[in-house]
Amino acid sequence: MTEPADEAWQERRLIVETGLAARIAALAEPVLAPLGYRLVRVRVTGTDGCTVQIMAERADGSMAIEDCEAASRALSPVLDEADPITGEYRLEMSSPGIDRPLVRRSDFKRYAGHVAKIEMAVPAEGRKRFRGTLDGVEGDAALLTRDAVREGEVAQVRLPLEDMAEARLVLTDALVAESLRRGKQAERERAAQADHDDADNDETGTQARDWPVAGNDNVAATKD
Repeated sequence: MTEPADEAWQERRLIVETGLAARIAALAEPVLAPLGYRLVRVRVTGTDGCTVQIMAERADGSMAIEDCEAASRALSPVLDEADPITGEYRLEMSSPGIDRPLVRRSDFKRYAGHVAKIEMAVPAEGRKRFRGTLDGVEGDAALLTRDAVREGEVAQVRLPLEDMAEARLVLTDALVAESLRRGKQAERERAAQADHDDADNDETGTQARDWPVAGNDNVAATKD
């Protein structure tokens, strides 16, 4: 599989890791991209029995268990050779999940109308934590209408993406319904592409390859 060349695929993450997680992210991104996946987030947890969790996705936001397994097989030898972690660790590949992290400008635009929690590294409007409904983006800042507003505060705030420490969706019925809709749409598109590939292969006498279908459910593949 070759890396998609469209502008959205090449969009950089604005909310990124620090320290050890950042070093692992730098190793993972160039491995994932040629496989057709883009990095969402890296998290390192624990000391004894350390776990490295790597979230990734396809361009349509899906990540099937087969994708996680393929990504894990490709990443394991690279991480073993670079050896960024002292001692044993557990590699866990996963999809972003329904209540996913938001890391790119397009994430905030795509999920406008849904509820999110945002923690700022640099305070905005005199505070670091926000919860409310996403109203899209303005430049490199997210617009958010807060759930609760104190007297004298404005309801809608403008939060610079690069000043955020973390942002993620809040699990709601509306978000679950949207996730199911996107999953079904991705499935239809993959089925249509498979039919197209089968037709081309019937003409050329070659055998088509079946690609996995996935929605936005949480999936993961682990490797000790």
